[in-house]
Amino acid sequence: METNQENRSALERQIEMTVPVAEIDREVESRLKRLSKTVKMAGFRPGKVPLKIVAQTYGPQVRSEAVTAAVQKAFGDKLREGNYRIAGDPHIEAREGSDDALAFSATFEVYPEITVGDLSAREIEKPELEVGEAEVDRTIDVLRKQRTGYDTVDRAAADGDRVTVDFTGRKDGEVFDGGQAQDFPFVIGAGAMLKDFETAALGLGAGESKTFDMAFPEDYHAKELAGQTVQFEIVVKKVEAAVLPPLDEAFAQSLGVADGNLETMRNEVRANLEREVRRRIQARVKEQVMDALIDVTPIDVPNALVDIESRQMAANARRDMEARGMSADKLPVQESWFAEQAARRVKLGLIMAEAVKANELHAKPEQVRALVEDFAQSYEDPQEVINWYYGNPQQLQQAEALVIEDNVVEWVLARAKAVTKPVAFDELMGNAA
Repeated sequence: METNQENRSALERQIEMTVPVAEIDREVESRLKRLSKTVKMAGFRPGKVPLKIVAQTYGPQVRSEAVTAAVQKAFGDKLREGNYRIAGDPHIEAREGSDDALAFSATFEVYPEITVGDLSAREIEKPELEVGEAEVDRTIDVLRKQRTGYDTVDRAAADGDRVTVDFTGRKDGEVFDGGQAQDFPFVIGAGAMLKDFETAALGLGAGESKTFDMAFPEDYHAKELAGQTVQFEIVVKKVEAAVLPPLDEAFAQSLGVADGNLETMRNEVRANLEREVRRRIQARVKEQVMDALIDVTPIDVPNALVDIESRQMAANARRDMEARGMSADKLPVQESWFAEQAARRVKLGLIMAEAVKANELHAKPEQVRALVEDFAQSYEDPQEVINWYYGNPQQLQQAEALVIEDNVVEWVLARAKAVTKPVAFDELMGNAA
């Protein structure tokens, strides 16, 4: 066997191989002899079929198998000899050989050589927020609003009221698809409906109606209505005022506090809020760390790995669409949509893997246990959640992956310029509070 190697790009390699025909012939003869001892053919006893007849029947198949095996061996030997770390599957094709040898070429990609870059000049902000009484109060207010009840009132609708309406929408005098409903409830000011539609209900009481023109936004999801002006008629059937639940024993029990003690409720809200604040801060820091690793470590990415990741992301998108009741056939998901994101994921994965390997940042059992226990604290029965994790290898692997990410984050923070920056509660929590 002879081989020649060519670097076609930073990561693409091509190996040309020749396999002696005599070597193939010997392997074919050996395989046919072994086959003749077990093959069954009509008119012959088992193991007594003449080698010539076995060769006539099975020769082409056996030769094909022998050639494939010889090429795979030659390729494997070359990979070991050159210490290649192959990324993805190779493309092997036949070349023009000679009477004495078969010729093949194998084209493949290799993993890049990676050295994590200098992080010393990189600044990473660590948000800082202390949970105080005001933050607990605001969170409890959010929880109360999430449990808002509504009482029927005999007055005109105001902002924050829930109204139940019949409506009919017409475009060019004709009712359009989705433009008609009966007993349809919505909260004025909640943003579930277009603003002009919500505003039209203001000031109307039960039994009153209104006809008005409304323009749909240019980016409206229904293309046939985007940018169009239509006419709506609404009839208010009922007006209900929002009623927040009182801060009492029943409210505390609705949050899982069995005895309804309000102080216990506040303590639990505080503990959950502190966990959520900590997780959001960690997420912000982690995002900056990942960006830093990519920025200081420029590498070429194997296209084969990007293609694999793109296919996986597209498959996940299709499953997500189907789970939401949408048809992937009506909106074909293209792998190319995910190419840029897939390349980033692959690049980050390779860099992190090198950082973990070079600095022994693997997950320790006690770290995994601590992570699982912390996650379980937000559930009613933490021990049940812990047992579920440790009884589910796939979930435990995900926990281990999170620990490894945390280890990488701490490793980067020890080398970068970590700057503490106070952050406002609203800014950190967004619409969550």
